[in-house]
Amino acid sequence: MKLSAALTLLVLICCGIIASCTSDAELEFKRYYLAGERLYKSHCQNCHGAKGEGLGTLVPPLTDAAFLQKNKHRLACIVNLGLTDELLRVSGKTYVSKMPANNLPPVDIAGILTYVNNSFGNKTGVVTSDDVAKDLEDCK
Repeated sequence: MKLSAALTLLVLICCGIIASCTSDAELEFKRYYLAGERLYKSHCQNCHGAKGEGLGTLVPPLTDAAFLQKNKHRLACIVNLGLTDELLRVSGKTYVSKMPANNLPPVDIAGILTYVNNSFGNKTGVVTSDDVAKDLEDCK
């Protein structure tokens, strides 16, 4: 009985040590990123590709970190409302973009943007649902 109690205590201590090694910021990032990956696959991948490569001259790639950074406050509006015949310059090419609206809640948009902003060679950090809600207020 004493050995079993000692093993249980050891497991609890190890779990506590492992959990304490993961910061709240890392947990928040992982939560948004993993949810975003699932949402990207169901809402975005068909056009933008599994690797964010886009679709020829029809759909822009999501691999241009400079474009993502420059437009970071517009991205929530683009994901939510879509685009109609708007010219976008991405990776040195011009796209006449048409994209359907997604009408997703801010938490889902935040997940997608966190995934896109940290995949395909991009590394720009977490986008929270609060960030998205603020950006959605400015949609035109």
